[in-house]
Amino acid sequence: MEKNRNRLIIAYIIVGIVLVINILPFLWLVLTSLKTRLDIFAIPPKFIFSPTLKNYVSAFTKRDFLPMFYNSLIISISTTLLSLVVGTLGAYSLARFKIFGDKHISFWILSTRMFPSIVLVIPFFIMATQVGLHDSRFLMVIVYTTFNLPFVVWIMRSFFEDLPFDLEKAAMVDGYSRWDAFWKVALPLSAPGLFTTAILCFIFSWNEFLFANVLTAANAKTVPVGIRGLVTSRAIEWGEIAAVGTLQVIPVLIFTFAAQKYIIRGLTFGAVKG
Repeated sequence: MEKNRNRLIIAYIIVGIVLVINILPFLWLVLTSLKTRLDIFAIPPKFIFSPTLKNYVSAFTKRDFLPMFYNSLIISISTTLLSLVVGTLGAYSLARFKIFGDKHISFWILSTRMFPSIVLVIPFFIMATQVGLHDSRFLMVIVYTTFNLPFVVWIMRSFFEDLPFDLEKAAMVDGYSRWDAFWKVALPLSAPGLFTTAILCFIFSWNEFLFANVLTAANAKTVPVGIRGLVTSRAIEWGEIAAVGTLQVIPVLIFTFAAQKYIIRGLTFGAVKG
């Protein structure tokens, strides 16, 4: 009993340290967003101060961040939905149908995600300029979907392979078509994987900077690119950066907490297989 108690205490201490390490940067970000410029640079740091919303107001009035948040939201949601639809169908095909060279196809799909982003950004820029899609939300959705698809295919394929095919066979014996068996049996059972994959796709699209910085200018500018604009040769607007950064985290937190039970099941249910 004493040994188990000591182990439990040690476990709580370790969990507490991990929580502090992970929560402290975000807490510091929030506190910075509520400080004046004088309080931000105070030494020693001020933990008791009069909070202000001046940085938030300035970000949305002087810096015009509202259209950037709208662009980021539209691009991220569209990319996530398109990646899930196309990637899930591709993953199901690889998991359920015998295709010649299917293992090589799966590796080829994954290999497209191995290229460094900096290698591909210039070709994308040249093609986008030639076809007149530069600085458009449609272009960003296509680019982000291209990078998300290999990830979706590999993750969802493992989920479908873990599902017993007998369940779908039983549904087809009862009169379901192959599509109905996929839509009404396999897909609902793979919901944990869908939610987990959706959140990861959304986070990638929401936080991506390099492609957004090169492929957008004004009309499709996203939040990460806008934050970069707050760092100038004259000054670094730390208060506004902290304010926008705080707001940028909120959609991901809401999405994650809403699908929390599915994420936990998804992380323990599926396993990537070769």
